[in-house]
Amino acid sequence: MKITCIGTSHGVPEANRRCSSYLIEAQDKVYLIDMGTAATESIIARGIKPPQVSAVFITHPHGDHTDGLIQFVDLINWYFKTADPVIFVPNDRFEPAINAWLVLNGTTLRNSVQFRVTEPGVIWDDGVLRVTSCPTQHCPHSCAYLVECEGKTVLFTGDLRHPSVDYPEEAKRCTLDLAVCETAHFSPKEFLPIWETTDVKAVVHTHVSPRWHDDLDEIVAGEHKYDFCIAEDDMILEL
Repeated sequence: MKITCIGTSHGVPEANRRCSSYLIEAQDKVYLIDMGTAATESIIARGIKPPQVSAVFITHPHGDHTDGLIQFVDLINWYFKTADPVIFVPNDRFEPAINAWLVLNGTTLRNSVQFRVTEPGVIWDDGVLRVTSCPTQHCPHSCAYLVECEGKTVLFTGDLRHPSVDYPEEAKRCTLDLAVCETAHFSPKEFLPIWETTDVKAVVHTHVSPRWHDDLDEIVAGEHKYDFCIAEDDMILEL
């Protein structure tokens, strides 16, 4: 499994960081988690055609996680017409809203483009990737995703209210090969009690807010029982 960090900013684009989006590639399958930036352009630049995308998983409705979704649906609707992804969205208002945008451009949503509202529990299992949705309290309908693939388990927290409140219980009960965790709404130090009491092999902090840079530097300089790094745009994680 290969994970590419397309966008790792804290919610506002920076000179060297786009808004949130992650690409997963495994066994010739392609998936996206969040599309807060122009993820379609990014995957095309990597030689991936939109019809190769099997599924898109959105963690919550905020624009820094969803703005690129309109471009993706627009392009697969009128140009990449063989695309037939399943798009998991936080609530049932996404599909009519995006279709209304398409109507403004003289089209309507193709039947092969499927929207599904994310519910708690296992939402996807195609034999390659298994995805479990874990509700969080960042905002209405927000969730984290526990991803299992090729014998590896990865957590994408999305945005949380606080690690002590809504870090997924499902993630605490398993061995994580990788935890991709936000660092926008609270200090990364707030995660340390979790890492010290659960089985996690590697931690990547993303969604990085400048106000926590000093805390991140302090953690990087320390010693841990797990691997640790700070995500950067275009960083590739091989598991």
